[in-house]
Amino acid sequence: MKILYGAAGAALLACAMAGFAQTDVACGQTLNAAMHSDGALAIDSRPAGLTIAGTDQQTIRVTCTADHPEEMQGVRLKLSGSGSSDKMTIEGGTTHHGGVQVRIEVPHRTSVQVKMGAGEVKVENLEGNKNIVLYAGQVTISSGHGWDYRSVDASVDIGEVNAQAYGADKGGFFRHFTRDDAKGQYRLYAHVTTGEIDLVGAGPGKSAD
Repeated sequence: MKILYGAAGAALLACAMAGFAQTDVACGQTLNAAMHSDGALAIDSRPAGLTIAGTDQQTIRVTCTADHPEEMQGVRLKLSGSGSSDKMTIEGGTTHHGGVQVRIEVPHRTSVQVKMGAGEVKVENLEGNKNIVLYAGQVTISSGHGWDYRSVDASVDIGEVNAQAYGADKGGFFRHFTRDDAKGQYRLYAHVTTGEIDLVGAGPGKSAD
């Protein structure tokens, strides 16, 4: 009986490990893994250009390129999680932004959290909560499905907040834009110490052209 219980326990452990996989690839390779809709993805990245785009697939697909091959050396993409709550770490290589570009494709309904020292973050056609913190650079959030945010909080210490989706543009020192909408569903928080935040697209209750 102990042998049977031991075999059953090993099978359950194997299933658990399969459901909590870790993937580690070099920049220049493609990372693919299953990811459920309505999940969450936390991204911790070295300086880079990040594009996070929503798709109709129930997967996460990550590609990494650079202007010059030597800029990819030592850069690694690491994904861990269960498919419903995942973490992506982009690390290694030189410390400056350079020409490293990472594209992350996830299901349309995915909440994202991004932390990066410097670079550019673009979020496209993604429904869900967003929390993006950048020390220096630019954050652009756009949607082709209109805006469905219960609360919006976007700020820069030095730079500009261009909230086109709400008809607002604020530049200078310690610029802050907030908006609440009881009819909205998600939360959007973005902060850049030095740089620019752009909220692009149709405003609340409107459809994009």
